[in-house]
Amino acid sequence: MMHRPPPHDDFSLKETKPHLGGGKVAGDKLTSTYDLVEQMQYLYVRVVKAKELPAKDVTGSCDPYTEVRLGNYKGTTRHFEKKSNPEWNQVFAFSRDRIQSTMLEVSVKDKDVMKDDFMGWVLFDLSEVPKRVPPDSPLAPQWYRLEDKKGNKLKGELMLAVWWGTQADEAFPEAWHSDAASVGGADGLANIRSKVYLSPKLWYLRVNVIEAQDLIPSDRTRFPEVFVKAILGNQALRTRVSMNKSINPMWNEDLMFVAAEPFEEHLILSVEDRVAPNKDEVLGMCAIPLQYVDRRLDHKAINTRWFNLEKHVIVDGEKKKEVKFASRIHMRICLEGGYHVLDESTHYSSDLRPTAKQLWKSSIGVLEVGILSANGLTPMKPKDGRATTDAYCVAKYGTKWVRTRTIIDSFTPKWNEQYTWEVFDPCTVITIGVFDNCHLQGGDKAGGSRDLRIGKVRIRLSTLETDRVYTHSYPLLLLHPSGVKKMGEIHLAVRFTCSSLLNMMHMYSQPLLPKMHYIHPLTVTQLDSLRHQATQIVSMRLSRAEPPLRKEIVEYMLDVGSHMWSMRRSKANFFRIMGVLGGLIAVGKWFDQICNWKNPITTVLIHILFLILVLYPELILPTIFLYLFLIGVWYYRWRPKKPPHMDTRLSCADNAHPDELDEEFDTFPTSRPADIIRMRYDRLRSISGRIQTVVGDLATQGERLQSLLSWRDPRATALFVIFCLIAAIVLYVTPFQVVALLTGFYVLRHPRSREGVDSKRSFFPAKNINPGMEHRNSILYILWFHRVVRRSQL
Repeated sequence: MMHRPPPHDDFSLKETKPHLGGGKVAGDKLTSTYDLVEQMQYLYVRVVKAKELPAKDVTGSCDPYTEVRLGNYKGTTRHFEKKSNPEWNQVFAFSRDRIQSTMLEVSVKDKDVMKDDFMGWVLFDLSEVPKRVPPDSPLAPQWYRLEDKKGNKLKGELMLAVWWGTQADEAFPEAWHSDAASVGGADGLANIRSKVYLSPKLWYLRVNVIEAQDLIPSDRTRFPEVFVKAILGNQALRTRVSMNKSINPMWNEDLMFVAAEPFEEHLILSVEDRVAPNKDEVLGMCAIPLQYVDRRLDHKAINTRWFNLEKHVIVDGEKKKEVKFASRIHMRICLEGGYHVLDESTHYSSDLRPTAKQLWKSSIGVLEVGILSANGLTPMKPKDGRATTDAYCVAKYGTKWVRTRTIIDSFTPKWNEQYTWEVFDPCTVITIGVFDNCHLQGGDKAGGSRDLRIGKVRIRLSTLETDRVYTHSYPLLLLHPSGVKKMGEIHLAVRFTCSSLLNMMHMYSQPLLPKMHYIHPLTVTQLDSLRHQATQIVSMRLSRAEPPLRKEIVEYMLDVGSHMWSMRRSKANFFRIMGVLGGLIAVGKWFDQICNWKNPITTVLIHILFLILVLYPELILPTIFLYLFLIGVWYYRWRPKKPPHMDTRLSCADNAHPDELDEEFDTFPTSRPADIIRMRYDRLRSISGRIQTVVGDLATQGERLQSLLSWRDPRATALFVIFCLIAAIVLYVTPFQVVALLTGFYVLRHPRSREGVDSKRSFFPAKNINPGMEHRNSILYILWFHRVVRRSQL
């Protein structure tokens, strides 16, 4: 039994009117440093250093650290052992919304085993703290003499800077935040800060294995079965076994890899002989550093090279021995710069430029995104006996990834962070995901836990008007084995600014991918394998950053599992195709009504239009384009006012069967019981049987058309050949316009003049006819049409 779909309004996009940029508006554009986010006020305290601190220990030294306290919030610097002139240079940020005191206390203490000793403090009245607004220069820190709690001057000075600022301040990303006071340790603090990441530059590596010469197999009494194995990092490919079984085999086969800059790994090639079913003998190897490989920008051929084969690979730093004779391998190796390395689905790609920078077009504009806040987030994990969520956002466009700071223990987090990307193609998509941070105690103490998905949003740039600020609340929808679920809402402000309208119009006239994808296209199998390798390389590189952008985050943003079989996605794609073909079906029904004179006035007008077009054929194309123009103008008033969002009905996510969802979330290879696998296999066989039947019917009809000229049916072929001869003579003698008029008027003739045909019958049956009757009627129509054609031929 299918679960009841949730209300559609709950999944809809909601337009909002936030107080952006502090409310400084000039016309339709906002004027402020961070004009796509709401301003958040912070009290910044920069603790630089101290000098001449008094000795507190028996050894005549001190172990100082600084404590910054504002009400119930307290932040501390790291401590130094036995140092009276420490330097910290740390920044603390206290949110103005959570300030509970009018005085700021900055204390210097000596760390001790039992109890830390008080060395002095500096007090600040918040009403006298200056305000700084970027792009003003940073506030210069000053020396302050330490005082005791009675106000008496003490030995020692502390260099500080205290000011009011916003999230636009340069100190904001690296500052200690009061809302993350519960996070301890350097690793934990690093995992909650906002960062910008860059994907590695990816290349396609093409290895064309041509031939090998002078191989030396161990057993010279047999014909060698030789193949070439190539390894690059975690990627391993091999050629087929050479057809000419000799010591000079030939292949002429391409092997494609994905390589990332900087090129840290060598291409290892080995020529092997299959001496037994499960035993291969290495005849020679060679290692090729990629930094010396030629780079190709177009389809022009690269020069081939011969490489010596060694019994062992020569590693960097080892001295290569001189050999007088060696087996050799002939190859053509190049780094393909004319392709775009696909690490995303083409439909949701955020970057379509070729790898080589020399082939890049100039930018067409700038994309600005303000990640404001989230509402109604679902509790993700237990903490201290209650459910909580520690949310952060990740946005990906092009090669630039951004990660916001983590808001601790909040179902309504407010980030108010703004980011900018350069745009080179309007037909691209930005992806924004929300995740729950499960590494607040640092990577080593997280116990191998994974950050949890909350949801993601995609925005296609081609649907955005230029220079307009879109402020909407997007539902965060996540597909679970139990069905689609709303995990909350994310509030975004988006603006696409076009810097060159001419360049943008030119991009619309270009193909989607670089031209090398069309001149020398890769096979579907190659693209699938290369995309998998590209996503693995990107996730591995980003997971090695500090703080890491973890593998589960990258794979979710790149839709790594989207190529796997899913009954839900298959049905959704079928309905998408039917939606595309719906226009053709509607035209067919309209033409059927015209032929049956359902509306006599319209039919008469079509007769007149047909007569004009036949007499003046030069008006055909202008009429078609004028008709398309009028359709576009007619639909202008129904144009979408909001950016498109996920349609749960179109994707079949709101009414998918639980078993279909369970199959979609199954691992590969499967981990389900045998009886479930048998049931799914039978279901797949049933679907494949229907497809097989349709394909067979199409093949049968095609073969019948071919048989008209193959003399398989002598009578049918003779009649068809005679008909073709008569038709050629008639069409040669008769003007084409006359033939077109007679054919058109014959097709559009009144139903009363159609012998043996019911005037009320239509080629498109009514919707309330049952499927069996509809199928029978369609067969009768086909047979009737065949009889009419036969009669016309005779």
